[in-house]
Amino acid sequence: MNQTIIQERSGLNQFYAKVYAFVGVGIALSALVSALMLTTFQDLLVQLMFNARIWLIVTGVVEVALVIAASNMAYKNSPAALPMFLIYSVVNGFSLSFIVSLYLPGTVLTAFISSAALFFVMAIIGVVIKKDLSGIGRALIAALVGLILAMIVNVFLNSGLFDYIISIVMVLVFAGLIAWDNQKIRYVYEESNGQVATGWAISLALSLYLDFINLFLSFLRIFGSDD
Repeated sequence: MNQTIIQERSGLNQFYAKVYAFVGVGIALSALVSALMLTTFQDLLVQLMFNARIWLIVTGVVEVALVIAASNMAYKNSPAALPMFLIYSVVNGFSLSFIVSLYLPGTVLTAFISSAALFFVMAIIGVVIKKDLSGIGRALIAALVGLILAMIVNVFLNSGLFDYIISIVMVLVFAGLIAWDNQKIRYVYEESNGQVATGWAISLALSLYLDFINLFLSFLRIFGSDD
């Protein structure tokens, strides 16, 4: 095999490893904070649950601001991008503890395993598939916007069946986005001729982190519909 091709593949694999290292750290931080809130700081969580809606709104606003800030800093290749991503992961872990506490441990474990398995499968598909997924990815983003609007409407309708259907469609949408985001890693590497700034790695990691968390939440709603 041509030495140049070997070097290119090695460089691409290293870039994938770098992106996934950030993803792993983000997920681990969120899981750790959530676990601490559910165990060591359980009494505090119980007190906060009395005003859970307010806390979720506050953390939701903070999270949106952090995601926007982290994305902008990543595009600018700012050194602050990584700390911002990590802070977001911590805050998200805090808000996740409110949601996870509403479900049985078995349901949470099943949702996590299902999310990890589907994420792995779709990530592999995104890495090996030759077809350009950009068009599908844009369509999925549009579908996601529609689903978010549907979720807002369902806040007022409070329909369990509607929420169940939305959650199933969410799983399909994020499964597709996982494949697309993994393909983008290769495209970014190739377009930069292997000279990829760390900011890009953080930006891609943030996308994959969000894919996984939202996939997990969707599975949680599906499996926990009877909890």
